[in-house]
Amino acid sequence: MKASTFVYPWDITGDPGAPARIAALGVEQVTLASAYHSTRALTPRHPRHRIVTAEHAAVLYPPDGRWAGRALRPYPAGDWAPGDAWGEAAEALAAAGPEVHTWVVLAHNSRLGAERPDTSVVNAYGDRYPWAPCIAQPATRAYLVDLAAEAAVRPGAAGTELESLGWYGLQHLHAHDKTGGVGLGDAGQYLMALCFCPDCRAGYGAQGLDADELAAAVREALEPLWRGVPDDQGWTGVEKLLGEETAAATRAWRDERARTLQETAVAAVRAAAPTGFQVLLHADPVTHHVGANPGVDPAHILSVADGVVVPCADGPGLLTPFAEQGREGAVLAANFGVVAGMGGSPGTLTADMARARELGATEVRLYHAGLASDADLEAVREALTSR
Repeated sequence: MKASTFVYPWDITGDPGAPARIAALGVEQVTLASAYHSTRALTPRHPRHRIVTAEHAAVLYPPDGRWAGRALRPYPAGDWAPGDAWGEAAEALAAAGPEVHTWVVLAHNSRLGAERPDTSVVNAYGDRYPWAPCIAQPATRAYLVDLAAEAAVRPGAAGTELESLGWYGLQHLHAHDKTGGVGLGDAGQYLMALCFCPDCRAGYGAQGLDADELAAAVREALEPLWRGVPDDQGWTGVEKLLGEETAAATRAWRDERARTLQETAVAAVRAAAPTGFQVLLHADPVTHHVGANPGVDPAHILSVADGVVVPCADGPGLLTPFAEQGREGAVLAANFGVVAGMGGSPGTLTADMARARELGATEVRLYHAGLASDADLEAVREALTSR
């Protein structure tokens, strides 16, 4: 089972020992961030720093001339990843042995939402989510497609993993997050993710819905949840709260926008990439889910991309709907956290990988070698050695 670990360029640049240390884990691949959201990250072994503060979403390489004169364009990184930080780190990692792929975060950008609030998802109450670009808007879609192609196909990259290529919603750790006081459940998270920007309002209209009436219905449906009445019925809960026909119409609009964006972005990456370049999407098999691993239809996405990276923090069960497609040659990568301090379980990695393999995983992803302690990395090395 091929293994890859995620890393940031700032984990590598300035630390001459980092590439060999990562290669010694036994990974065949490193998935290296080339476009990433704002973060504050620990670097527990770096000789020059221990904390890196990436102040805003940025590309970690010099963007090219395609962005000249465009209102929406990527932001260059500051001193946390100057110049061609991705290229420098990739070259060092490749020299140590592992194959290098890009890690591209797309529809997740707080600075874009702050500077261009018109691009953001707007919920049924009129609140904007500055971290969540609305993927229905034509200008935003064009920006995301071009960003996917540019950030994915970096010199020296053999493939890419596209994260958050779909709808984002409420569940995002935004600054000091204080949104967990009411348990919204799966249905409530979907309702809070419904966008009411002008493009989405028109989209609901094309599905036979009145946008004002829909927004009122969403607010009414959420009232019991605000009072503390839990709902954990998934999509059945959405149908119960909104009505089956209305719920289906919202999903038809959102699914179509996500599917066509994914198709277009993957096609743009393929057009820019050399032959054999691998394209994977971070994905969840429940189509109404939102976030870094947006919901997809397994049959559809495996006809578009070379495979998927599937979140397995709560177990590898989400692999099954993808494995059931029987798509020969498709990559099904099980993504496990290996940073104990962030909820990962490096000590159970051997058993976790075995169970994932039973459920159809062909590869494993490890989050995240740059953030992990020495003890975590030793557990990873032992697990990969025992494969």
